[in-house]
Amino acid sequence: MTSVTSLTAEGEVRLALAGLRARAQELNRIAEDTARLLAEPDALSPEYPEFREFAREAVPRWHFAMLNDHERNDALATALERIVPRDGTVLDIGAGTGLLAMMAVRAGASHVYSCEANPLMAEVARQVLADEGFADRVTVLACRSDQLAVGRELPRRVDAVISEIVDCGLIGEGILPSIRHARRELLTPDGVMLPEQGRLLGALVQSENAVNLNRVSRAGGFDVSRLNVFATPGHFPIRLHTWPHRVLSETVELASFDFAADPLGPGSSKLSVPVTESGTVHALVAWFELDLGGGVTLRNSPDNVGSHWMQALLPLAEPVEAQAGSTLELDLAWSDTRLSLV
Repeated sequence: MTSVTSLTAEGEVRLALAGLRARAQELNRIAEDTARLLAEPDALSPEYPEFREFAREAVPRWHFAMLNDHERNDALATALERIVPRDGTVLDIGAGTGLLAMMAVRAGASHVYSCEANPLMAEVARQVLADEGFADRVTVLACRSDQLAVGRELPRRVDAVISEIVDCGLIGEGILPSIRHARRELLTPDGVMLPEQGRLLGALVQSENAVNLNRVSRAGGFDVSRLNVFATPGHFPIRLHTWPHRVLSETVELASFDFAADPLGPGSSKLSVPVTESGTVHALVAWFELDLGGGVTLRNSPDNVGSHWMQALLPLAEPVEAQAGSTLELDLAWSDTRLSLV
């Protein structure tokens, strides 16, 4: 008789193989569409159906919401006006459309080197910069910042590093390793950093609806929990106010990062969260406060419903019944890109 353990192991292997087949199918589709476009170079246009299809996949939708977040744009413009060294050189990590680079030049930078890992977005940035008259003051480099080197892409160390590659949980887009590398390899010893500091804040929440956005048990009377192997590990985005929930604790600081001085590596912290309302704790909801410099702070707290950033949800492994007046002990860990409760 086959054991449950061996069946589980066999099922995991089959899932992994099916995942690889799905990936191979997708890569094959992309290769066929690309070959078709390359065979007709005279017809190339952003209006070409195949181009529009893979462009939608290559350019995340959040670019639109982010660029229309006026609070975010105004905060960045103000901070840059206050901290960019006059006639200094600037490294902009994550060019996007070139917005921060243009703001930095307007704030007094002599030249901005703006790196963008997505080659399609890098070309968008080049064209925006040319249209706006900044092509001679901003150099767009289609690569990751950790692929840059002084004496090659950069003539010398820069006077300032600016970056806003943050997700709902602050670290998910790789701001820690990016700034860690730039500070060590690309910035002058007395160089300026934007942002200067970041803090993660959080609170306990009761919301089965929220945690069920990333897990399933039964549907229509059937056990479909096998799908949970594909659940997002660590934190995932949620707009808290759109889901039924109860906040069961005070707001506490979860972690803090000094981008100019801290090691910015993986770490952990032990949390003691005071419970203010009795209930079932399903998750920890987290958000950031980002000190951009010059006294400017940007936040995505649940009450800031106008922010394009959502909040980060970290489900507990199992729900916990908590009484008002008690304290819940949790262990938070972070990697270069992920928050998790351990």
